[in-house]
Amino acid sequence: MPAVSLYLDVDGVVSPFGPSGVTDWGSEWRLADAGLLEVAYAIELVDELNDLSRHPEARFVWLTSWEELAPRFLCPAIGLHGEDWPVLYSRDQSDEGWWKLAALQHDIESADTQGIVWMDDQLNYEPAARSWASFLHNRMLLISPDPRRGLSRRHIAAIRRFLPAVLP
Repeated sequence: MPAVSLYLDVDGVVSPFGPSGVTDWGSEWRLADAGLLEVAYAIELVDELNDLSRHPEARFVWLTSWEELAPRFLCPAIGLHGEDWPVLYSRDQSDEGWWKLAALQHDIESADTQGIVWMDDQLNYEPAARSWASFLHNRMLLISPDPRRGLSRRHIAAIRRFLPAVLP
């Protein structure tokens, strides 16, 4: 079983809101029709996520309001190989607090994981999630990108440093 679970949001993380200029990698933003709407993305980020997902100790999980639409529509539109990643759902959570925190907590109860990477642009605005994560100390990496830029090279580098740090 993979030792690190990586929870991935879409809007503001993989696909920034209204990006302008060039990506963090210096390339132009690409646009793709994801079936329901047009999404902006950086092809270099998609390549990095695809590479990380091949890590033998990595388990990627969709934690996004897109839910099953992410693997069904987003992945083929942008070339992300996440069609088979598990999806966490808001409908499976209680009405108390942020549904993503409850979903992640429930998921890690059943996952044999040494470390957790949570990528969501909303994390900086969710004090309960940040407080809970602080109890996990160095077992958890929170990444809350600027929603107008999404994940950056710096974020990917932090994930790459985190993986070996938490593995036995």
